[in-house]
Amino acid sequence: MTDRTILNAAEPGAWRKSSYSNSEGGSCVEVLDGYPSGVPVRDSKSPQGPAVVFSSVGWALFVAAVKGRDVRA
Repeated sequence: MTDRTILNAAEPGAWRKSSYSNSEGGSCVEVLDGYPSGVPVRDSKSPQGPAVVFSSVGWALFVAAVKGRDVRA
């Protein structure tokens, strides 16, 4: 079974912030590209905290829904 969390999210390398993030330290999420078992997502205010790992399909559906696209199968 694939792990669904990364306990210490500071360990894997190059996280990128959401394009909707600002420099004022508000609520932000970061994602890690190229992770072998899915798309890890973490809270940018807690980089050492856990990250949730979404399946690639699950993440794509989430992003489409946030952008207001019809994601019905």
